[in-house]
Amino acid sequence: MNSAVAGKGKILTQISVFWFDFLKDIVPNHLITANIDEMPEVVQQYRDQLSGRSLLVKKVSVLPIEAIVRGYITGSGWKEYQAKGTVCGIELAAGLRESQKLPAPLFTPSTKAEYGDHDENIHPDRCAEIIGAQRAAEMAQSAVALYAKAAEYAAGRGIIIADTKFEFGVDAQGALMLIDEALTPDSSRFWPALSYKVGKSQDSYDKQYLRDYLTSIDFDMHTPIDLPPTVLDNTLKKYIEAYVKLTGNRPDLS
Repeated sequence: MNSAVAGKGKILTQISVFWFDFLKDIVPNHLITANIDEMPEVVQQYRDQLSGRSLLVKKVSVLPIEAIVRGYITGSGWKEYQAKGTVCGIELAAGLRESQKLPAPLFTPSTKAEYGDHDENIHPDRCAEIIGAQRAAEMAQSAVALYAKAAEYAAGRGIIIADTKFEFGVDAQGALMLIDEALTPDSSRFWPALSYKVGKSQDSYDKQYLRDYLTSIDFDMHTPIDLPPTVLDNTLKKYIEAYVKLTGNRPDLS
């Protein structure tokens, strides 16, 4: 797409910093600082481009798995369930309805594809084959614990976290670390609790709004297009609303 959502990068950075701090008791994360003044001089010389939209992080070896946790059945999980009664090959009870809350959060990993390729949903057993059984079990346990704490917190602020994607790495000492972004509108489905209703797709605070617009115009996902200003503005408003609800503060977009 030729269009950009102004300020989106700063909101995603600030919400990740919020969650990194909130969840640090469950698993360590790679964040050193988000303050440009605390970064090396070689970074500070690009202040105009990087301030507010960059993180200084610890060096880790990235695990080639996206740790997706689903608390509700929706999206690709709902499509697979309709066809096979499973999600990532995991058999679920019959009779579930779209957007229904699952009995317990479900760890449904995917491969971490190279740039330009598509991630592939895989069974947890395949995850163990890729990164080892012990590391896979640690990842699954950590991801579900992170989701559970975040979902409980968000629920108290009127937001349902339907699902989310975590990424992990391993430091030089072999410790598992949460990396990349955390529980942003780009990596999660955020639903307004007030309008939630089982049996249909939900309104959202995340990039699903933009996906729905692109679907409505039969976008082929390849041809560069210019998004209407109203779509860009409404997308930004949804991100800001989610940030305010979750943190109690306005994002700094200066």
